[in-house]
Amino acid sequence: MANIDAKEALLPPTQNVSHPFGEKNAPQRRRYRSGTSAHSIEINQQQQNGVQPNIPSESILADQLSFRQVFMFLAAYLGIGAICFFLVRNQIKGTKTNGLLDAIYFCVVTMTTVGYGDLVPDSMLAKFLACIFVFTGMALVGFVLSKAADYIVEKEEILFIKAIHMRERFCLTEIFKEAETNKAKYKFLTTLAFIFWLIIVGTFFLYQVEGLSLFDSFYGVCATITTLGYGDKSFSTKWGRLFAVFWIVISTISLAQLFLYLAELYTESRRRSLINWVLMRKMTVADLEAADLDHDNAVSIAEFVVYKLKEMGKISEEDVSVVVEIFKKLDADHSGSLTTSDLMICQSSQSQC
Repeated sequence: MANIDAKEALLPPTQNVSHPFGEKNAPQRRRYRSGTSAHSIEINQQQQNGVQPNIPSESILADQLSFRQVFMFLAAYLGIGAICFFLVRNQIKGTKTNGLLDAIYFCVVTMTTVGYGDLVPDSMLAKFLACIFVFTGMALVGFVLSKAADYIVEKEEILFIKAIHMRERFCLTEIFKEAETNKAKYKFLTTLAFIFWLIIVGTFFLYQVEGLSLFDSFYGVCATITTLGYGDKSFSTKWGRLFAVFWIVISTISLAQLFLYLAELYTESRRRSLINWVLMRKMTVADLEAADLDHDNAVSIAEFVVYKLKEMGKISEEDVSVVVEIFKKLDADHSGSLTTSDLMICQSSQSQC
């Protein structure tokens, strides 16, 4: 069990732990008892050497996609689209208000696939431009704007949790822990509350500015945010279309994110149910035989952890095989455990390690 036992160095340290399996190999094990992770040790060493440590950012999205980039993508799309459709404004028929505003409004309606039908292309060139902008717009919404919306929702989760538990005393650490534990739940609830707010604002605006009845305003809002776009109720005034340019983009993307978070919430619930079942069920002889990776009739802590993680679906057999191969390459003296001498030998003799 030398190779399997060596994995125990990667597990969190415990005090006074008895090993029901594999006690016979205990003297041969070389364990790293410190509770500090290898990444923390590396950071401390870099700080001692006067080197700025490479600490991962809190959000990968923040590194890959800044709000300035999102704004630039959206501004470029709307700017180019507005110019193109403004130049062919005489080849677009329907209810018109202001040439430039109508061009931007038509761009937004095309990008979000709402397609009211109050403005439609009426020439080959205008139809060709509409085909180009509908595909590029969908790509922009799906790849850029939805990721930005997800990042915003993650930031608003903390405020939402504070509002829910405003009468209870929670420190900031507990709030962050609650948000991380129930991330899918709070992202869904935050977006749901925002959707309700958008529906109320849109309904009130259509009622006050566009002169629709209260029910028709609500009907028009629902037809818009779901991108049905029947066209019987739409924004036909100058102020209405100015409002629609912002409101349509925000509301349609938010609804799409809501259903995405609902799917995540369902998946998370199924995953937690599976984990609870794996942790609560009783071990059998067949389970011990399956967990015995090296077939020596004894199961170590590392073997037990690997078996349970595989049952939970967190890792697969392929993942374990890849890690074992890496371990074998690093184990220069073939002792079944890793030491600093192994790493030094590996670095000096094999550059691929």
